[in-house]
Amino acid sequence: MSILKELCRWAAWLRPEDIPARVRALASSQLLSQLASIRAGIAHPLGGRLIEGFGPPLQADPRTSACVLSGLGSWLNLDDTAYAGHLSNSTVSVPLAYAYARRLDGPALLAAVVAANECAARITAAATLGPLRGHSAVHTHLAGAVCGRLHCEGADDAVWSNALGLAFAMPNWPLMRAFLASDARLFNTFTPVRTAMDSCDAARAGLTGAIDILEHPDGFLDRFASVPLPDAVSAGLGTRWHTETLSFKMHPGGPGVDAAVDCAAALHRRLGPCRAEDVEEIVVEASLYTLFAGRKAASYIVGPGSPLGALVLHTPYPVATALLTGGLTVNDFAAPLLNDRERWALAERVRLVHDPELTKALFASDAPFGEAVRQAGTAAGPWLRAFAGQEAAELAQSAAGTAVRDAFTSSAKATGARVTVRLADGRTASRQRMIPVAAAGPHTRAHHGELMREKFLEFGGSPDVADAAAGLDSMDADALRDWIESALR
Repeated sequence: MSILKELCRWAAWLRPEDIPARVRALASSQLLSQLASIRAGIAHPLGGRLIEGFGPPLQADPRTSACVLSGLGSWLNLDDTAYAGHLSNSTVSVPLAYAYARRLDGPALLAAVVAANECAARITAAATLGPLRGHSAVHTHLAGAVCGRLHCEGADDAVWSNALGLAFAMPNWPLMRAFLASDARLFNTFTPVRTAMDSCDAARAGLTGAIDILEHPDGFLDRFASVPLPDAVSAGLGTRWHTETLSFKMHPGGPGVDAAVDCAAALHRRLGPCRAEDVEEIVVEASLYTLFAGRKAASYIVGPGSPLGALVLHTPYPVATALLTGGLTVNDFAAPLLNDRERWALAERVRLVHDPELTKALFASDAPFGEAVRQAGTAAGPWLRAFAGQEAAELAQSAAGTAVRDAFTSSAKATGARVTVRLADGRTASRQRMIPVAAAGPHTRAHHGELMREKFLEFGGSPDVADAAAGLDSMDADALRDWIESALR
């Protein structure tokens, strides 16, 4: 049996009662989190232009609604991540559109989200050790959109297999120039979701896809993975829940920016607003992953006119903003706040430094790479050296260990940072976080409901809507439809 057929046979028949309560609870928080991200996208000027071009988030055609919802939630780096991939842009947005259109109830929506999570994360994990990762791995959304829609429609596994085979026939490969320098970032999820919608329609009309498209020598993994991990697609179906690796985003920002911003906000509470003239230097120590993303973005940073795609990956501006204001919001990435000279003067004092221990902690955790390195074993070496050099390869392989996870019940994402502010008067203050606020780890497992309520309210959501998310597991169809409308109002 092909790995795609095995995955589809399991996911197509996944029912709410098959999913552990703790996993359904995480999916409820994931829904609320992504709705907050969509609200943020709607409020930003670029989101308004997307709506002008393609219509409102909820419209009569669920295909288009799915694309718009996916686009609105994807480009501010407020979307949720997992091992592996930025899932929620498709795995939440597409089920939302179809659950609304088909008048499904809460349990059916949650089951569709989890099924989409599991399929998208597993296929993305199989290609994690490759040239595309994070937001650039847009093939995540081919899987998430197909599976999210077809689960809502109750399609049988043969339709799933053909739709995924067709979707992965011509997987998207984004160009970094467009991703960082233009508004094309808004299409980061929109485009693969639209492809997925066409693939579903084609499969329902009787078109067939290559059932072995993932593992065939001329297939997806051959082109998209330096070290293919086909076993990741079907490992532990029904026991190894990738949904349990979810990391939620509390503020905009790319890899490693979260922890640094958390530290900067804590330092603001201790020191008060840090003005550029009062600061000698700000040192941000982070893993190689943060430095890698920052180097990619740095050449695009030119001050207030910098493109948004690069800004959310650039550590200095978010850290300076949090030190100055005590936080980081979507409004900080648009005029007039983005034009504040004080922020940019403070950002010039930020210096990034590699901390080998933080790199080791990154690879010892599950996401974004650790589990893939464990599964690949020594075969990961060439990819690691190409990605970050010999030192990082040695650090990663010594930290990752050898035991592949049987389950993700204790999953963690240690994208840590340490921020040290050296003031002109000689004082020094420092803060460190190993796991960002709301990233996968013990605290998030215990408090994700409260954290996502806070996020939803921060982006203008109603307290009643936030509180009702805890009851999605028993919400009837009429109540769910009202809840979705209220969440986006």
